[in-house]
Amino acid sequence: MRLLDEQAVAADAPAMQRYMKSEMPFFGVRKPARVRIVDALCGRFRFAKQEDLVDTARELWRKASCREERYVALSVTGHRAQRGFQDPGMLGLYEEFVVSGAWWDFVDEAASRRIGPLLLSHPDVVRPLLLRWSTDEDRWRRRTSIIAQLRAKDRTDVELLRRSIEANLDDRDFFLRKAIGWALREHAKTDPGWVREFVEHHELSPLSRREALRTIDR
Repeated sequence: MRLLDEQAVAADAPAMQRYMKSEMPFFGVRKPARVRIVDALCGRFRFAKQEDLVDTARELWRKASCREERYVALSVTGHRAQRGFQDPGMLGLYEEFVVSGAWWDFVDEAASRRIGPLLLSHPDVVRPLLLRWSTDEDRWRRRTSIIAQLRAKDRTDVELLRRSIEANLDDRDFFLRKAIGWALREHAKTDPGWVREFVEHHELSPLSRREALRTIDR
C-alpha cells in the first residue's frame, strides 16, 4: 500500500516484527501514522453499503504482504465513518480477522472493539455465537468469547462471562489463561464482589487468579 510505504521507517520494522513474534514482515509504520492513514482513506472513500466495506476490508486483509496492511483493514472497519454499518452482517468478516489473524494483536481488537459492541447492540445474535465459540476447537475463537466484554462495564452479561470462562478453566494455553484473568480484572472495576466470589469458587490457574485479583488486592 503506497500510503504505508510513504510513512514507513524501515529501520523500525525488524524490532516491530520481533516484538510481535510475527512471521509476516512489517513496513515500519507506527500506530499514530496508521491512524492518519486510516482517517485519510475513510475521508476519501465513502462506502455506499455494508457489502462494499466488507469487500474492501477483506481484500486488504487477504492481500496483505506486511502486518500494517492488516492493521489498516481492521481499523477501517471500526472507523467512526463506518458506525452505520455495525450490525451482525459484519460478523463473518470479524470472524475471519480472529481465525486467520490468529494472534493477540488482531484478535483482541476484533474481540473487544468490534464483536463486543455488537454483543451489546444485538445480543440475540451474538450471545449464542460467543457461547458456541467458548467451546470451539480454535483457541482464538475461545479467547474472543472470554474477552469480548472487556469494555461492557455495567452492561456485562455476567452469565455469558461465567460460562465462557468455565468452559476454558482446564485449558493450559497461556493466551486463554491470560484472557480469563484479564476479563475478570476488567469486570472487577465494575463489580469486585462478583469477581472475588467467582475466584473463590473456581479453581483458576495462578496466572488467571493473579490477574483477576490485581485491582481488588491493590
